[in-house]
Amino acid sequence: MSALQLDAELLYKTLLQGVKGLIAVTPQPLHLAGVTSGGAWLAERLQRDLGLPGSVGVISSSMHRDDFAQRGLAISAQTVLPFEVDGAHVVLVDDVLYTGRTLRAVINELFDYGRPASVQLAVLVDRGGRELPIEAKVCAATVALPVTQTLELARSDDGRLSFVVENKKEA
Repeated sequence: MSALQLDAELLYKTLLQGVKGLIAVTPQPLHLAGVTSGGAWLAERLQRDLGLPGSVGVISSSMHRDDFAQRGLAISAQTVLPFEVDGAHVVLVDDVLYTGRTLRAVINELFDYGRPASVQLAVLVDRGGRELPIEAKVCAATVALPVTQTLELARSDDGRLSFVVENKKEA
């Protein structure tokens, strides 16, 4: 059995086209918000490549995670939403959709800042394994991985994206 090979740069192009189509049919005001950290990288790049006005939002799941007691406050970036959430159409961008638990926490965090008119999800990869009823409107690829493995997006110093597949560490 060969190791999973995903071309993150090629998948990004697919994501870009999907988000472009989503934006075309979504009312304004529309804002992108990336989930820390991989989703934030993607949202920043999408914002730039699509020529969208304003600044991209960054949203953290750390304050609303159901495993907060075990994980504590993550060292990743905290939420910064440089736009009015009330009445906005928000496209949440994430790198890997798995159980849906992170997205549930992110949506709770988003509603701490206001009540958006709509929330849609765009992801680079959906790896299945959902525990919650969350679905991406735009998804560049669907992959199957064993529960014993993790899939993480990495970004090099020059901004190139790649995936890292690792075996989970024993707790």
